[in-house]
Amino acid sequence: MHQEDVEKIGKNRIAFVMFASIFLVVMVVVATVSIGRRPNNGKSEVDVSSQSHDQVSASMKAIKTVCQPTDYQKQCVESLQTESGNTTDPKELIRAAFQVAKKHVAAAAKRSRTLKQLEKDPRASLALEDCNELMDEAIEDLQRSFEELGKSDHQARYKMGPMINNLKTWLSSTITYQETCLDGFANTTGEAGVKMREILKTSIELTINAIAMVSKISSILGNLDINREINLGSSHHRGLIENNAKVLGHGGIHVLEHGDLYPSWLGPRNRKLLGLIDQAQFKPDVVVAKDGSGNCTTINEALNFIPKKSNKTTTIYIKEGIYQEKVYLNRSMARVFMIGDGMYKTRITGNLNYVDGTPTMHTATVSILGEFFMAKNIGFENSAGPEKHQAVALRVDADMSIFYNCSMDGYQDTLYTHAKRQYYRDCTITGTIDFIFGDGSAFFQNCKIIVRKPLDNQHCIVTAQGRNVTHQPTAIVIQNSSIIADHVYWPVRNKIKSYLGRPWRIHSRTVIMETFIDDLIQPQGWLPWEGEFGIHTCFYAEYGNYGPGANKTGRVTWQGVKSIDRLEEAFEFTAGKFFDGDDWIKPRGHPRWRLHRPLCPRTLQIRPRLTRHHPLTVVAVAVAAETEKETESPSRSVKSRGLKQNDVAGATTPPILILPNLIPPEATILPTVSMKVIQRGTRRVTDQRRPRKRTGARVIDINVINRKLKRRRKMREVVALYSFRSS
Repeated sequence: MHQEDVEKIGKNRIAFVMFASIFLVVMVVVATVSIGRRPNNGKSEVDVSSQSHDQVSASMKAIKTVCQPTDYQKQCVESLQTESGNTTDPKELIRAAFQVAKKHVAAAAKRSRTLKQLEKDPRASLALEDCNELMDEAIEDLQRSFEELGKSDHQARYKMGPMINNLKTWLSSTITYQETCLDGFANTTGEAGVKMREILKTSIELTINAIAMVSKISSILGNLDINREINLGSSHHRGLIENNAKVLGHGGIHVLEHGDLYPSWLGPRNRKLLGLIDQAQFKPDVVVAKDGSGNCTTINEALNFIPKKSNKTTTIYIKEGIYQEKVYLNRSMARVFMIGDGMYKTRITGNLNYVDGTPTMHTATVSILGEFFMAKNIGFENSAGPEKHQAVALRVDADMSIFYNCSMDGYQDTLYTHAKRQYYRDCTITGTIDFIFGDGSAFFQNCKIIVRKPLDNQHCIVTAQGRNVTHQPTAIVIQNSSIIADHVYWPVRNKIKSYLGRPWRIHSRTVIMETFIDDLIQPQGWLPWEGEFGIHTCFYAEYGNYGPGANKTGRVTWQGVKSIDRLEEAFEFTAGKFFDGDDWIKPRGHPRWRLHRPLCPRTLQIRPRLTRHHPLTVVAVAVAAETEKETESPSRSVKSRGLKQNDVAGATTPPILILPNLIPPEATILPTVSMKVIQRGTRRVTDQRRPRKRTGARVIDINVINRKLKRRRKMREVVALYSFRSS
């Protein structure tokens, strides 16, 4: 069969699947509508009147069907009766739901401006000003959702999955913005907060109804695996993702490699930018340098060079230096790539804080709203200190944003993952209270989460996730990272307690997987917000974590603390599944980067992982150095855990630093280890002395691994493969 015929069959299959999925969503409506429809032959006014009555009746049945999965059905039916006319098209009815929600949000924005003119409390006045800004953002996202669903069937033919994901994300952010508006009235006097809550009540309910409708469609598609069918068919030109070598995490889950950082929508040029090892390899659009050697001396000057809503990426190179600025990238500043000289060399710092009168949202040193934002090798800081309470270093509202090798440093509320899809890779986040918080879909991979010393009367809490509605796809997911104490907090970690998180909103959702948790975390793990608020309705889960703080035997027994015992359950929170599709995080190899990421120069990271036969196996991969500089002896030695260099296979290889804090004390070295690499299905680690039939894994020599990796240009030569197993 010719390739063209194969592609034609594939497209027909996709079209059939798409038709089937849409049919399932609307079949109930069609069944009810078809009964009421009669042709108008112009015979009499009675016939016309009868037909009109039947049309209204059919429209009402269609409205009730569309409103069936919503949380506020009465409001749904009443609003659609007014807005939709006599249409029976489910798609148009859902669009009408978006439109009516938008109208109510716009009305709320107008009333907030009126209230602001009458308000005397300064904090309440600032809160109303924030509400006006947030309502504008909510209106934009509702309008965008309306337009997305209005695309022709031809445009949406191969994009049903991504379209649903977009709608859920944008509608969710609309809810978040309205909730953030109300948050601003905490600790205010007067009735402005009460009035604003009454004003927003209907618009919030209508927005929740809209996302409920979309979630219903999403669940039908998910049950039939429609998204997978469509994505495979539409991405045949990219090659199957199973052809890429994967790294397993501690629990056996695929850990995205450096190349996996690149979403498919970035395009070759942007993937190349993120993959740069040497800044000299590219020519930025703008250079910021404090010494005057660039186009600008401040970052805010550089923002003037960004074209509005451009489809082309604007690259801004920020040279080494400390930039004391408040940076704000508005929604029109899309597709911006900021790159610095290193997270501790290029630093953007500020000290705005809540105690001194700034609303939490505006304390951010850097705020990013423009979609497709990327940052690499930059430090974001709020230096206000623990006594100033809320002080945000970075606020992110940028949809599909990526932060690579960046640091976010502060104390309380360091990183505000406010809304939309966000991906953090190889980043360092430091803080004290709720220092990763917000209601975005935020995924952290290979990150260092460092707890700092708070005030003596405070606790430390790592996360405070803000999901308020079950239909929202938002969560904080931390995978293959480390949660540790800094050197100042370490001596008092048993006196000043630390916890993984607390439920900021009633449906708060946080998942921590395959992460090293040090003994600073209390055995209870999670802390209540206030009384029993959220403890029965939150979703907190841990899977495959390790370290002295990962023992779950002493964890709180709330109804909201879930147990993930199976690999299949944990896969639901891996990057690809969490962001709901191939259009977000795609496995993409890079020919020069290592299979295992070093934590610091010339340092080999050890990744513990669970396998079917080994309770705990730690695998290290050594790679050949490219330069003489890379082969210099590291500052620490493998002898720090009693392991001699000669004890390890490949003693003639460049020195390898094995971090002692990542190796369990009872670990023993296995002299011969092989790995199942670049094959479809589950990857397992096995040692050659174990019979093949027991492991179910094929033994592959290191030379074979090298040939396969080189053929796919995934990394440099593997010169040694080490393993440590608990006794």
